[in-house]
Amino acid sequence: MKMDIREIEYKAEEMRIVNLAVMKDGQVILKRDWDVEMRRNQYSASKSFTSAAVGIAEREGLLGLEEKLCDVFREEVPENPSENLQKATVRDLLTMCLGQDGAYLMGEQRPFMEEKDWVRYSLSRPFTQEPGTCFLYNNVGPYLAGILVQRRAGCDLINYLMPRLFEPMGIRRPTWETDPFGYSFGAGGLFLCVTELMKFGQLCLQEGEWDGKQLIPGAYMKEAVRKQVENGEDGYGYLFWRGPYDSYRADGRYGQFAIELPEKNAVIAINAEARDAISMMNCCMDVIVPKL
Repeated sequence: MKMDIREIEYKAEEMRIVNLAVMKDGQVILKRDWDVEMRRNQYSASKSFTSAAVGIAEREGLLGLEEKLCDVFREEVPENPSENLQKATVRDLLTMCLGQDGAYLMGEQRPFMEEKDWVRYSLSRPFTQEPGTCFLYNNVGPYLAGILVQRRAGCDLINYLMPRLFEPMGIRRPTWETDPFGYSFGAGGLFLCVTELMKFGQLCLQEGEWDGKQLIPGAYMKEAVRKQVENGEDGYGYLFWRGPYDSYRADGRYGQFAIELPEKNAVIAINAEARDAISMMNCCMDVIVPKL
């Protein structure tokens, strides 16, 4: 199958696409590189890997989505926590509905933070909304979700996911940004190449199954990628975005995407350096999806 993507190629330099790959029915049907394929920072697409780790940890009995943050992080919760913080659960970490007053631990903030204990810092920020009621994109949720997995498992996210996800998929040990205490930063900073990102997209499309093994629980995956909350767009799941063509995706800054299209049984993976990543994504989808 040869796909005509001239409309993308005409704009590729302007849109700053680096690598593009498409799978359909489990087969790679398009691979186009405008620069070498190498491991790049996947930014917030990393969040979807943290979501997968939460699903696996739940299956292993290490955590529950209804656990209260005040119990989970008892040592770091401020004295006399607010009523909203007292209501917050692990599930709220995954939906961007934590209820805080702003976005914390963001990329432009982390290099200049004087605080070293990011868990204590995160929980000390104001919880001004009732958890579960208001979508606000914020790195605190996925960071704390990743911390919980690491504490309960007794290892960092890379060591946790190596035997459970990366190795079964043939992904060599990656690198992942860490916090000042050495914990994997579950909200971003995982380095992968576009082929590896595409494999993860295919795993999600197959509801967590890979080569006959259920790497991520199927029931969790269904919940993770469906619309859990309103976000003013197509909806948001458990650290997955909903999108056009009934798609869902892992989504990272500057255009790092693993886009799953269940109706087409297809995955579009993109690494880019785009300044307008959503326009770039929509252009690629509008060209590719009708041809699938």
